[in-house]
Amino acid sequence: MKAQRKRHRPHSRKRLHQNYWELAADPDAHKTSVRVMAYGPDGFQEKDSPTLDEIRHFCGSNHVVWIDVAGLADLELIQGLGTQFSIHPLVLEDIVRTHQRAKLEEYTDALFLVLRMAPRKGQDNTEQLAIYFTGNCVLTFQEEPGDDLDVIRNRIRMEKGHIRTAGPDYLVYAIVDAVIDAYFPVIDHYGEMVEDLEDELVLHPARRLLGDIYLVRRKLLEIRRALWPHRELLTTLYRGEITMICHDAQVYFRDCYDHTVQLIDLMENYRELASNLMDVYLSSVSNRLNEIMKVLTIISAVFIPLTFIVGVYGMNFSPETSPYNMPELRARYGYIICWAVMILIAIAQVIYFWQKGWLTDKDEKRAAEKQVAKKDDSTET
Repeated sequence: MKAQRKRHRPHSRKRLHQNYWELAADPDAHKTSVRVMAYGPDGFQEKDSPTLDEIRHFCGSNHVVWIDVAGLADLELIQGLGTQFSIHPLVLEDIVRTHQRAKLEEYTDALFLVLRMAPRKGQDNTEQLAIYFTGNCVLTFQEEPGDDLDVIRNRIRMEKGHIRTAGPDYLVYAIVDAVIDAYFPVIDHYGEMVEDLEDELVLHPARRLLGDIYLVRRKLLEIRRALWPHRELLTTLYRGEITMICHDAQVYFRDCYDHTVQLIDLMENYRELASNLMDVYLSSVSNRLNEIMKVLTIISAVFIPLTFIVGVYGMNFSPETSPYNMPELRARYGYIICWAVMILIAIAQVIYFWQKGWLTDKDEKRAAEKQVAKKDDSTET
């Protein structure tokens, strides 16, 4: 049954007639390139930049046909593919609009999926991948060239596994699986960043690390928003609610679902750790402040008796008036004795503080550094 959708789309199409929409091009869209891979148990063909007639020929003479469109600037070509494969205008609109969340829509004789691909190296944002599955043809539309699907292309070229003998629904699974698995190294990267920030905050807390904490938290939130809808999508696929997915292929989509749940658990753990980094920073700053206050307190404690002695002998009482008025002022070695007493008092206080363990900050810091090093060694092992 064809899906019924009523949504307001102010900028993506302009209605001209009852059954025709003019797609609006994105001014930043990449140049369009097309690659066709047609394969079956008996052979394999691949062609870059085919014409619509060649694509029609491939679809009529091969077991499975994968039409990969990279870049969405050529709306004429996209509309031509839409006409050839009877793609609903609303689906074409969702293909051109690259800010869709992951979703699944079933039509009478077609299946439409939207996925969010993990950001690759040098990228900050996720990328949309639209999949249109009808008959023996699978069409994929991505925003720009370059993706994580080369492993599937190599399997087709080199006839690895049983992808050559499987149907088009298995190709859809392979694409979805590659998209989901590409999130693992991304999340692991942010997990390592969280662990490094935690070690840095414990040993050397600094205000500049706050920016890194906010960056990691924001990136993990963006990945969560992109990844979470895949869970609902894959639940529908593996439960047998889609007639175009055969029973044998459902177990593969269940594997994708398990990977998605694992990714979400990892991401939630790292998000919680990243949120706790702020508490670690505040705790480290507080400990740092306490250490500074302790040093200042120790210095003040050392000088308190010295200040008392100096203050006493700074009073102007003449011993000539009375023998009780500071007779030490007449002593031959009074000045030297006063200095010796003050130095002995200071040394005695420092020894006392050391025995109490109030002067062992360096030892604690070295112990913390050894603990971090031990943690790194155990991680590498």
